[in-house]
Amino acid sequence: MEAKLLQSLHLTTWTGSDSMFPIPNNSMGLCTRFDKKRRVNMLKCNLERSIKPVIGHRAAGLKVSCTSQNPPASVLESGTVTTEEDLVLKKKSEEIEPCLSGRCIYLVGMMGSGKTTIGQILSEVLGYSFFDSDKLIEQSVGGTAVADIFKLRGEAFFRHNETEVLHKLSSMRRLVVSTGGGAVVRPINWKYMHKGISVFIDVPLDALAQRLTAVGTASRPLLHHESGDAYTQTLKRLSKLWEDRSEAYGNAHVRVSLERIAAKLGLGDVCCINPTQIAIEALIQIEDYLKK
Repeated sequence: MEAKLLQSLHLTTWTGSDSMFPIPNNSMGLCTRFDKKRRVNMLKCNLERSIKPVIGHRAAGLKVSCTSQNPPASVLESGTVTTEEDLVLKKKSEEIEPCLSGRCIYLVGMMGSGKTTIGQILSEVLGYSFFDSDKLIEQSVGGTAVADIFKLRGEAFFRHNETEVLHKLSSMRRLVVSTGGGAVVRPINWKYMHKGISVFIDVPLDALAQRLTAVGTASRPLLHHESGDAYTQTLKRLSKLWEDRSEAYGNAHVRVSLERIAAKLGLGDVCCINPTQIAIEALIQIEDYLKK
């Protein structure tokens, strides 16, 4: 059944990308723990091809997180080194996966909030497939970058095709989907995402501005390049986007607040939180939602 659905995923007008970008090791969103020797298969697509997902297989042991915040490591029977946080993540995923009953997980949040990295981690531990909706759109038009799509065709064209992507994906099961930051603005998109479980990754705007400024905003079409201090201008633009989208983010079934995670862990700065900790909190919040 899933194979047939994948074969039907032909997108003839797609156009986006909200993939993760390189940031310093101590920043909250980047972790290479799943990059090396990852058991995935993404086939390049064009207008005539079907789009195949990145497949996340459950590993016998999880790989070491790349931050210094993790407790001392232990070794699983498989010989793979893993941290205590990884073990917690694995245990929690095994508890929750049967309760999901195959429902998809949709990650929403502002640009740069780490949706792709968190989505990859969740898909691996749950044994789900992973999709980045912006990447699917990019690949379908021969690799055209989101910024270029916005420039050449406009935001309305992109949003229309974003909706079609979510429509197609919503007919599938056992997926983790990383959506673009603005996917929440169209009510029709919520109709599709609410077929699964939507998870809002809530990151303070100042932390997002620091991250985006550090890596540059050239690939972010909605962050206009203006004169003046880069951080100040980025924060200003993010604040305007937040005003337009904050109410829409409230439609998510689950909210994962980095400020709440920092408080629980006794951390003074959300930038000290690593992706594993965010993924654990996401599973905890999903579990709470499922119990309602």
